Amino acid sequence: MAVTSCHVATTKQLSGAYPFLCESGLTERGTIIGQDLLGGPFCFDPFELYDQGVISNPNMVVMGQLGKGKSSLIKTYLWRQGVFGRRCWVIDPKGEYGELAAHSGVQPISLYPGGHVRLNPLDDPYAGGGDKRDIVTSRRVGLLAAIISVSLQRVLLPGEITSIEMAVRDVESRHKQPVIPHVVEALLSPSYASATMLRTTVTELAEDGRQVALELRRLVTGDMFGMFDAPTTDNISLDGPLVVLDLSAIYGSNALGILMTCAMAWLQGITDRLEMTTAGNSQIILVVDEAWAVLKNPAAARWLQSSWKLARAKGVSNIAVVHRASDLLAVGSSGAEQIELAKGLLSDSETRVIYTQPPGEVALTSELMGLTPVEEEIIRKLGRGIALWKVGQRSFLVRHIISAIEQQLVHTDQRMGVRERQNV
Repeated sequence: MAVTSCHVATTKQLSGAYPFLCESGLTERGTIIGQDLLGGPFCFDPFELYDQGVISNPNMVVMGQLGKGKSSLIKTYLWRQGVFGRRCWVIDPKGEYGELAAHSGVQPISLYPGGHVRLNPLDDPYAGGGDKRDIVTSRRVGLLAAIISVSLQRVLLPGEITSIEMAVRDVESRHKQPVIPHVVEALLSPSYASATMLRTTVTELAEDGRQVALELRRLVTGDMFGMFDAPTTDNISLDGPLVVLDLSAIYGSNALGILMTCAMAWLQGITDRLEMTTAGNSQIILVVDEAWAVLKNPAAARWLQSSWKLARAKGVSNIAVVHRASDLLAVGSSGAEQIELAKGLLSDSETRVIYTQPPGEVALTSELMGLTPVEEEIIRKLGRGIALWKVGQRSFLVRHIISAIEQQLVHTDQRMGVRERQNV
């Protein structure tokens, strides 16, 4: 019998010998996501890829219809990143990350009107550091302007923005860690020094800031009281691998976008504090689930985009999770501004994961995500658990693999009855 000789080689060698038959893969370092359908295993880590020069920023957008696998991807991705010592923070509007928190050995931080937990979005992470004072003041003014603009559903007038700035500077001069009630009081009763600086009267300055003060008062005594109206609760632990801010008590409320913006501001302050205490070595993954709630208002979307731009400097990988491409278009402003805001956020998110899109969304998805005609056709037909990954200048078709243990983390539709769980 004739013996047929064979050649034995590694997959790396074979990819060089047959470059048109075997994809070289994205990276060998990082978290295993699943199977590259045009190659071997698919691994991903934004910090490693940034270090290798594959991507220029660590931010990410995940988009897909309900039930197609995007939530499963996020939860298992965070779970697996814990192995590498990453800190993972989640803004959870629907209360879907409880199982992940339990498996990580932590309790979600539940926020609800009249609750026992307070987060102060005006916290100064630098504890009054002189060289950072202007940065902190600017951030506080920007946050409050975004919150009030969302609440009033209009663009703030110059006089209103100026009144916010003077109120913030006033309370900073009198309180080491200002809280929102301090700002409300300063808006309603501005100081003589502030009025003099603006060459106006106390009465006129109070009139300029009256509407914004009354809207901001909702966070103090109105329908959103008891969450962001006092100093941050002392016993909140941020030492674990996962922090989940559970906002499900107010999901469906018109105030959801405001509360998510406040929560992000508080976490941003914690990021700055960690940057100082760990010499910049702390890498954080921040998930903003149901990001449409922040993006639907231009003022809040601009604030969110500014946070995205700070990602590289702070070692933060931001992940926005949305259902459809149209979720990225802010509601309530001109079409031109909406498109620019969406494109701005996407340009600062060099990793884009796209699950199946409904027919009416495909053209818009293709435009915003920069898809080729072939990719546009692909996203019409993707199966459950399979996504188009665009990482930098490269594209991959990836089947997400879930282990038996991880099934407990991702099965969030128990009330719909028992169904066969798939390894996707």
